[in-house]
Amino acid sequence: MNAGEQDPVAAIALTMVPRVGDVHARILMERYGTAPAVFAAARRELEAIPGIGTVRAASIRSFRAFHLAQAEWEWTRRSEVQVIVHGTSTYPRRLAHCADAPLVLYGKGDTGDRERTVAVIGTRKPSPWCVKATHDIIQGLAPLGIQVVSGLAQGIDTEAHRIALRDGLHTIGVLGHGLDILYPPSNARLARDMLNHGGLLTEFRNGTMPDAPNFPRRNRIVAGLADAVLVIETGVKGGSMITARLAFGYDRDLFALPGRSTDESSLGCNRLIQENKAMLVTAAEDMVKAMNWDLAPARPSARQPALFIDLTPEEERIMQVLREAAGPEGADEIALRAGLRTSQSSALLLGLEMKGLVLALPGKRFAMA
Repeated sequence: MNAGEQDPVAAIALTMVPRVGDVHARILMERYGTAPAVFAAARRELEAIPGIGTVRAASIRSFRAFHLAQAEWEWTRRSEVQVIVHGTSTYPRRLAHCADAPLVLYGKGDTGDRERTVAVIGTRKPSPWCVKATHDIIQGLAPLGIQVVSGLAQGIDTEAHRIALRDGLHTIGVLGHGLDILYPPSNARLARDMLNHGGLLTEFRNGTMPDAPNFPRRNRIVAGLADAVLVIETGVKGGSMITARLAFGYDRDLFALPGRSTDESSLGCNRLIQENKAMLVTAAEDMVKAMNWDLAPARPSARQPALFIDLTPEEERIMQVLREAAGPEGADEIALRAGLRTSQSSALLLGLEMKGLVLALPGKRFAMA
């Protein structure tokens, strides 16, 4: 089906029909080809389709809220949001093969396919060593020109998107709400930066709030977009394990960073490895070998480490504090030990992070990169 052959308003309307979910919408689209043809079909004809039956057929035939679909379409036009319909050339090709792929996606920025895509997932409260592992693995994959996908949540998701941008990689954030808001608000700046070198993607319409049931649905898109899914740190329950199991069901290559058996936040990763669902990974090279990716870079890495970086005296004072620290330091402690105002120190730390010299860790802590 070519992009021009789909009616976006009718496709949006089909997602609004009660009792017609993603799987049933796909059945209908495969039968009729376009959403308008679904709405034009006779009730008896719809009832005869396996999986549709009398209740769903009646729901389709009685649907009258096309004005809401039209309003949604007009909002996307005003807001520069792309409506991406399943079966068109702009729909993500990996996700399109998943049986429960959304009929309609809403995108902002560049959400197109890339040759190699890795989803990076993990806990919202990562340990410092797992944050560093995230940075190291993505940085090791950067010469291959990978695309990084994650959920734009706090913790590992945030770190994955940030390091991708720092290394000049394309990155996509998949949201559990509409594109008219951004959750968490603390990632608003990160999301804006991603629009310049990646994009945001969601199946949820304008006005949809970030309610808890939305995030497991979001997770299947994260898994479906990727060639490989990397689980950095997770307990045995939670969103990351849901995503990992979805990825395994989609026949994606699944990788997990092992942790100590005494760390509850690593028990999920350890279990995935024990159950032979995930391959053990400790470095980028493990993924490259398992994926059989060509070691020759797909493109030159956008971030070339400088042999000599000129630092201001104030930046050098901050670097000296971090060199002498036994571990990650809090922002206030760094400012105090460097003899700087907190606001001045924060600005300098951001600059050092962008230069690839400093890692920003959860809880406003920092360490040498």
